[in-house]
Amino acid sequence: MGKGRTVMEVGADGIALITIENPPVNALSPHVLLSLKENYEQVMRRDDVKAIVLTGAQGKFSGGADISSFKEGEGESPRNSSMSIEFLTDILEGGRKPSVAAIDGLALGGGLEVAMACHNRISTSTAQLGLPELQLGIIPGLGGTQRLPRLIGISKSLEMMLTSKPIKGKAAYALGLVDSVVPPGDLIKTARQWAIEIADCRRPWIKSLYKTDKLESLSKAKEIFKFARSQAQKQSAHLEHIQVCIDVIEYGIVSGPRGGLSKEANASWKLQFSPTSKNLVHVFFAQRATIKVPGISDLALTPRTVSKVAILGGGLMGSGIATALILSDYPVILKEVNADFLHAGIGRVKENLRSRIKKGVITQESFEKTLSLLTGVLDYEQFRNVDLVIEAVIEKVDLKQQIFADLEKYCPSHCILASNTSTIDLNLIGEKTKSHNRIVGAHFFSPAHIMPLLEIVRTHNTSPQVVVDLLAVGKKMRKTPIVVGNCTGFAVNRMFFPYTQSSRLLADHGLDVYDIDRAITKFGMPMGPFRLADLVGFGVTVATGLQYLQSYPERCYSSGLMKLMLDDNRTGESSRKGFYLYDSRRKAIPDPEIHKYIEKSRKMAGVKADSQLVKLSDKDIVEMIFLPVVNEACRVLDEGITVKASDLDIASIMGMGFPAFRGGVMFWADSLGAKYISKRLEEWSTTYGNFFKPSSYLAQRAANGIPLSAPIDQANSKL
Repeated sequence: MGKGRTVMEVGADGIALITIENPPVNALSPHVLLSLKENYEQVMRRDDVKAIVLTGAQGKFSGGADISSFKEGEGESPRNSSMSIEFLTDILEGGRKPSVAAIDGLALGGGLEVAMACHNRISTSTAQLGLPELQLGIIPGLGGTQRLPRLIGISKSLEMMLTSKPIKGKAAYALGLVDSVVPPGDLIKTARQWAIEIADCRRPWIKSLYKTDKLESLSKAKEIFKFARSQAQKQSAHLEHIQVCIDVIEYGIVSGPRGGLSKEANASWKLQFSPTSKNLVHVFFAQRATIKVPGISDLALTPRTVSKVAILGGGLMGSGIATALILSDYPVILKEVNADFLHAGIGRVKENLRSRIKKGVITQESFEKTLSLLTGVLDYEQFRNVDLVIEAVIEKVDLKQQIFADLEKYCPSHCILASNTSTIDLNLIGEKTKSHNRIVGAHFFSPAHIMPLLEIVRTHNTSPQVVVDLLAVGKKMRKTPIVVGNCTGFAVNRMFFPYTQSSRLLADHGLDVYDIDRAITKFGMPMGPFRLADLVGFGVTVATGLQYLQSYPERCYSSGLMKLMLDDNRTGESSRKGFYLYDSRRKAIPDPEIHKYIEKSRKMAGVKADSQLVKLSDKDIVEMIFLPVVNEACRVLDEGITVKASDLDIASIMGMGFPAFRGGVMFWADSLGAKYISKRLEEWSTTYGNFFKPSSYLAQRAANGIPLSAPIDQANSKL
């Protein structure tokens, strides 16, 4: 990608039109900002220019900072200080010629900050405006923390910054962030007219940095900041930059905006080089790299049109997938085995949509329109013109085999035959068909209409065209896809099966289950392994555990703990009794009776409570739970189930809730180092057996000082 530039064109009307050009999103690279500054210095000197219109090329104002340049300048004095104060504040906002921002497409991060320094902002209704910097572990660094509160108020500005969610042009106008909304075709013409009127003193010349009419009273502001800090502490205790953002906003309100700009520039620059920012920037790029699959994305294949999708099974997963598809404007046929099941399945879809009405995401009118895309059937007659079928029935091999044999008879020859199985070998599912080249896994995560990850599972026979087609479907559904190979558990569930097993091993050996859950949630997981088991349900957990035991017997830890509890009608949260007790509000309460089941499980396993385990620090608990996950992830890479470690980072975050601020499971592992991980696993394997034994991939990289995330071809070249 080039460095980008800004282009200036002075019209006969005395308006200098400055256009940001840095495809694809007109990112504000250091080069672009310098070019913009030079053009502004020039127009301030020119007598033939009376005002400026600032816009972006190709229908995009600016997507914000060039994130790839974040690593540059560590240890130097803040570069953004001169841009924020000397350029945007003193030259652009404080100059003697007015500027109007003409916003279409994107005005995010630094893009919106530049626009806010202009004296007026005109937008299209569909433009997206926001300050998403906190997603990258930093805070706005070009005046956003100071100007946004003065344009829309402290409360709303905190909401926009802390959630990182953009708003559309229409909503921005209602808040006062933009001054007018016009059609795209009228944008530049209207902006030019406004610029002339401001220069001629026929419109107000507004410097947003010094606006005060939208600011709450000082007493009210203090309440708002106190509440924001409290919420941030509850929800994101690990994330220092959120508290820093609140501090910087408050400082500007109390001590004045110019002092706030200096504080913002220094804090933003410092945070840019923090471990959290480094990890979140890695996640940003890793998420965008999942669609780059050797042997697939480099073949220049064009996705075929998928006009209609059929789903078999209207249970929790099938109804969730159907919901996600109709929300993405796909006509869907939902098949069930009888009228009662079909009625229940459609009811689940309706309930999923109603929850979006309650949250204000869709209207009643949208509900009706979306639901009209769903058709319920009891036979295969309407499958004759579908382009994609997703099977989402219970995990029974013979049932799935019969379904795929039927699908081959009724579906057109081009139709993609996909299974939502989470563990069963796809070759086994398609064993009774002749269509192996169009059989693929489309593994969604529950709830499918909410969870962002889609695991696309290919066998050795799956056509590259089928994978390309499914990648396009995933994109339209706004899912993040990872393409993986075929094995028990595929990538995500296989990588994480040791997460459950290590927790039971520790419990059998004497560590308190609630101490384990506490340490894991403190690390940043949404819940610990025992609370997760309650949520998923013991029946599912025990059944999938048996599959891993059959596939990987040499390294599985088999515990009778959950089977004992299941036999005693403790099934998890659904029965209000699992590792925790649940009240009417589903609040999890530790249960003293758990210890009797653990004692029985311990006797069955023939192990004794280890007095040393009781003394484990939180750090040691986290490592004993997660290093076996890292070890299995290494095997997944070694076997070519996934082609790059960064895909496993995204899979761990989006599929299992691994904390994004730690960069994903493999990125976090590399922060510890292969040598350290291998040494710890060796120590534990001596005491607790093969469950902890380092894989050959891990041991080899530890011995040669090679990062776990290094591509296999690079690693081999260093051996």
